[in-house]
Amino acid sequence: MNRSIYHVIVFLFLGIAAMSVSAQQWENPADRYIDVYLDYVDSTCPIPDDGIAHFAYFARDREAMRGHRFIELPFEGAQIMYSWRQLEPTRDVYDFSVIRDDLEYLAGRGKTLWIQLQDATFYNRNIGVPDYLLTDEFDGGTIQQRTDDGRPEGWVAKRWNPAVRDRFARLLVELGREFDGTIAGINLQESAIGVSTEYDPSFTPERYVESLKANMSAMAGAFHESSTMQYANFMPGEWLPWEDNGYLRSVYEYGEGVGVGLGAPDLMYRRKGQLNHPLAMMHEGEYSVPIGIAVQDGNYIGETGSNRIVATRDNIVPKLHAFASGFLRVTHMFWSHQEPYFTEDVAPCFRASERYSR
Repeated sequence: MNRSIYHVIVFLFLGIAAMSVSAQQWENPADRYIDVYLDYVDSTCPIPDDGIAHFAYFARDREAMRGHRFIELPFEGAQIMYSWRQLEPTRDVYDFSVIRDDLEYLAGRGKTLWIQLQDATFYNRNIGVPDYLLTDEFDGGTIQQRTDDGRPEGWVAKRWNPAVRDRFARLLVELGREFDGTIAGINLQESAIGVSTEYDPSFTPERYVESLKANMSAMAGAFHESSTMQYANFMPGEWLPWEDNGYLRSVYEYGEGVGVGLGAPDLMYRRKGQLNHPLAMMHEGEYSVPIGIAVQDGNYIGETGSNRIVATRDNIVPKLHAFASGFLRVTHMFWSHQEPYFTEDVAPCFRASERYSR
């Protein structure tokens, strides 16, 4: 064999062998937390009293709170969603009567209220902002959200519009004036939205980041005693860990800087999307502000937004709690009242807890 050809063959062989070894050693950064849940699979009931504040989450179904079994459990109170449209029916006219009613009901049973302020919806028939915003003065005030394949899916306030943001800040001021120190806390809805420059030329990811921070500052200025929180899960214009523009990380850093807590919907400890976004932010950061996670519909069976009923299943409530406590180090948990899971899985774990028995 010609020596030069021999050398080429040997070089190629060694190169392929080196690539094979390198491939075996390479670890996908997107999988860095994929097996963490295994540390918590042996968790069992009862739920220990580890200082986490627990709330039952009722979304907009505030009537379901009345007579609900969470009253018997060691929960701080209920998290209820109120829409901007509901609280400011006409411009500068605020109606907080539903909040007052819910506060009175809870207080009479030794519980408190956590407000989730809604300016986005996930149903095309529901608009979460007042009618007066749907005008040229506010560039329409809201925009339809879109799925990845372009289908309409609800609406979101134009948070990046300064005029819309100013009106939202005024609502926060009014809420703070009446309820600061009376409610347990308040959170703004999740950062994930289905909006892009394609559908609104005034939108940019950078402008959106700054708008969230402005809303967080307004909330911090309106509430000094009650806890505040921004749900920050995903951000338009990046996908971690591969496309990291610092958007989500900067929101978490900003919250710590201005005293606003950070949280997220959907405790999905086996899904890479959540693990690489909000769950990574919580785990990797050092926070003095409240940190919260919501166990929402479907999470009791490892799904999101699901109303599927699984009759024969493992009760993963103790695993959810242990992961949130140990890996995320949360201070607050919000448990969906979804049935049959709340009655059959959540309630027994808390009824048997040390805090309940004392």
